[in-house]
Amino acid sequence: MKRLITSAVAFTLLTAPAAQAEVTRLTIETRAPIDGDFGRAGAYEKVSGRFEGELDPADPRNALITDLALAPRNARGKIDYAATFAFSRPVDRARRSGFLFYDVPNRGNMRLGGDPEGHIHVASGWQGDIAPAPSLQTLQVPVAHAADGGPLTGSVLVRFVDAPAGTLTLPIRGGLGGGAAKPLPLSLETTEATLVRKRSDDAQAETVSSGGWAFADCAETPFPGVPDPTKLCLRDGFDPAYAYELTYTAKDPPVLGVGFAATRDLVAFLRHAGEEDGNPLAGGVRWTIGVGVSQAGNFLRSFLHLGFNTDEQGRRVFDGLNPQIAARHTPLNFRFAVPGGAAGLYEPGSEGPLWWSVYDDKVRGRGPTSLLTRCSRDQTCPRVFETFTSAEFWGLRMSPNLVGTDAAADIPLPDTVRRYYFPGTTHGGGAGGFDLAGAQTYGCVLPGNPNPTTDTLRALTGALMAWVAEGVEPPPSRYPTLAAGELVEPTARAMGFPSIPGAASPDGKFNAFLHYDFGEGFDPDDLSGVQTRLPPTVSYTVSSRVPRVDADGNERVGAMSVQHRAPLGTYLGWNVQATGYYAGQGCGFQGGFIPFAPTRAEREASGDPRLSLQERYGDHEGYVRAVRAAAADLTAQHFLTPQDAERLIAEAQASDVLVQEARP
Repeated sequence: MKRLITSAVAFTLLTAPAAQAEVTRLTIETRAPIDGDFGRAGAYEKVSGRFEGELDPADPRNALITDLALAPRNARGKIDYAATFAFSRPVDRARRSGFLFYDVPNRGNMRLGGDPEGHIHVASGWQGDIAPAPSLQTLQVPVAHAADGGPLTGSVLVRFVDAPAGTLTLPIRGGLGGGAAKPLPLSLETTEATLVRKRSDDAQAETVSSGGWAFADCAETPFPGVPDPTKLCLRDGFDPAYAYELTYTAKDPPVLGVGFAATRDLVAFLRHAGEEDGNPLAGGVRWTIGVGVSQAGNFLRSFLHLGFNTDEQGRRVFDGLNPQIAARHTPLNFRFAVPGGAAGLYEPGSEGPLWWSVYDDKVRGRGPTSLLTRCSRDQTCPRVFETFTSAEFWGLRMSPNLVGTDAAADIPLPDTVRRYYFPGTTHGGGAGGFDLAGAQTYGCVLPGNPNPTTDTLRALTGALMAWVAEGVEPPPSRYPTLAAGELVEPTARAMGFPSIPGAASPDGKFNAFLHYDFGEGFDPDDLSGVQTRLPPTVSYTVSSRVPRVDADGNERVGAMSVQHRAPLGTYLGWNVQATGYYAGQGCGFQGGFIPFAPTRAEREASGDPRLSLQERYGDHEGYVRAVRAAAADLTAQHFLTPQDAERLIAEAQASDVLVQEARP
């Protein structure tokens, strides 16, 4: 197709509609060199722009997108969308590896840099509830309307927690960290909505009278303030001792499920379309791997489960997937969805299948299900590395992924999936190093957990690539099982957690897996449809398990870091909320750290049952020997690269662990 040049750095590439009807236009807006030395890959550049696409709502591969059939159509009867994209690549084509890594943005955020291996890295917008911004990857989706052209409606629930005392007005937002603005209410009449407050999540709700609040801004105007559909004004102000829950009828739902199809279509286009079709990566992509962290990892799990790893021509989209620290689904494909949830009260995300092999979910009455059912039918399943930390067990309801909803037996992994558990690590891993003090507290009681995952992930990424491209078997899966007695109930007694004077106990820190019923309009298996019961009915608590620990309180099984093999303290997947509505309970998905005493005398003085650093390692050189031995063993098992092993040994040598006198 003809290339239209509009400037030195911005030009539009038009695709051939017959060959690539999904992506209809791709516009490159900026090209810039990336600073840095990238070794044999040479110079890198970052390319960014925008792409447009259209979806056929009658195509079975699109039909499960909630409300897609009610979205406005173009002259061809299709449904339009548009999104931003960016990719980084070696400038020299000959130095490109053939691998395309699709790095799923987390809440629109993604920084793309150079790669010494010569890989192409791509990111694009998939979350349609994020406002466009130069620093974010965003997606514009259509708004659905009723069949008669009127407003399409549905229920919305918003929770407000830890508002400063006396606050009169809060924005109506949802998801982690406040999230995106919630949909507009159909009416500003408070009699048509409900506001309640609770002293605890399991307490009886107290109804706030309809005359005691308003959809309004009272920041500068006394109650009832200035009418505003995006804000909630409380006449008597918010009390931080309570959580507030607002339920109202909203209108004009964005069709957020389009985000799955937009990702599918862009990756398929970049992989298969030719230069004549306007593909800026034509001929340079042999293998594709999707990587997502946290919410972005949940996105990949849902993407695969809902069948989007098969493009509209029936081809595999991703050859490999690495959902990292992802225990759930991304709640994206139902009316008025909130993609940014974090396993808080009433947040959907754990309703669908959470396991890779077929498992009969009798507890929830769902029957045999699997994350791989649709791709198995299409013969488009990728090879999967599932990597996660201790915090996912404690804060994000990981247990059923391994042992189902009855916690009766281990669910085996299929041949195409490997599972690598990082024991004693916080969500996303700690900063690493050999600092005895731990990291900052992040609003928790205990110091942050420094136990890292980065080094292990780097080694495993190479293993996934070799598996995808050459069929080289990766290291065996490493994770705790019921069969080995390594998964137990989340109590100090069952875990074997030591009693450490002055330290917190794991009791009461577990985020219970609650079974929700969102009503008959909601399809829990696919997290699709319409939530017709908000707040949802809480039927029961699903049985869950966590890893057993040793005499130090450290978990015993998994793909351990060097720091875990040569510990400086107890590394936890849980922590304690310091203040606020949830004070004393689990601190989100932050892990904590309880350092060992330096000497035997200090240990005995405090009554700490754990051996001191001195008793374990003798002196500084003894500790360095322990690190060296751990690094050698992990390198031999392919869980650590030789380069990282050398760096870690040098860091240990330079550390202050058991150094008796200050260094000059």
